[in-house]
Parts: sequence; C-alpha cells; structure tokens
Amino acid sequence: MTSTFDDLLEANKTYAQTHEGGFDGIAQAGVLMVTCMDSRIDPLAMIGLKPGDAKILRNPGGRVTDQVLVAIVLGVSLLKVERVLVVEHTRCAMASSTEADVKAKIGDKSGTDASWMTIGVIEDQESTVRADVNRVRSHPLVPASVEVGGFIYDVDSGLMQPVD
Repeated sequence: MTSTFDDLLEANKTYAQTHEGGFDGIAQAGVLMVTCMDSRIDPLAMIGLKPGDAKILRNPGGRVTDQVLVAIVLGVSLLKVERVLVVEHTRCAMASSTEADVKAKIGDKSGTDASWMTIGVIEDQESTVRADVNRVRSHPLVPASVEVGGFIYDVDSGLMQPVD
C-alpha cells in the first residue's frame, strides 16, 4: 500500500543512517527561541547553533502564548535555559492581514465559518515583540537571571535586529 508519507519516511531512513543520537534533552547552549512556523526560518542556523544546543518553540507569528510560557518555565527550570529569544520576522502572514480577513480566508478555504476562532494577527510587530518579551520577563517562574531579548528577523537579508 502506498502512503502519502512514503517520500518523507524514505527521507527519514536516509537521515537515520547518519543521525547522531544520544542528546540528553538539555539546551547545551542555554538558549530557547520562540519564533514563527514560517519555513523560511532556520532557527538554529540563523544563530550559529546545532541540534541539541537550543529549545525551539514555533507557532504562527512567533507569539508568547500561555503554552509557550509553560515551555519557557520548563526550559529555565529543568533544561538549563539561560537566554530566551523572541523572534518575529519580516513579511509574516500573521502581520500582513487583519483578524477578520484571515478568518474569512480560512472560512472560504474550509467551507466552515471561522469567525469564532482567535487567530492572533499582529498589528505592530515591534510592540508585539516588546509585549511578549515583557510577558516572559515578568512571569513569576522565570528568574530575573534569565536574559530575554526581542528581535525581528529579516527573511531577505538573514539578519536579526534587536527590538528595544
């Protein structure tokens, strides 16, 4: 029987032939990055790290949601995370439309009303990054010793710019 995942499973077999397992799950570089799910972003490579060095949390827009906060707390408490990067990016679909427009597109594509769903579009990226950084810094289970920074990654140049 042919599966719609056969190409990916075959690629996984090739990957597994040279895979060096044995990581302990600790963020070896003490880094955790929250970023967007956009496929133009290669989180480890863009900051010079390799598998095992960092925890990577991805979602639409790279937002610090309640579940992301849980992951950050686990990272700083149990996985040796000492630095947290909140990274949004240029030309992000979450920052280029209104909430109503995105819901309408989803509804049109699915044939089901999506007006009840919270999408979380980003109206002002710099303000959103600042708010999300503050959300991490002010969390009672994230020690003040944890460095938290906000950035906007340019998908065209590959450069990250700090957001003050």
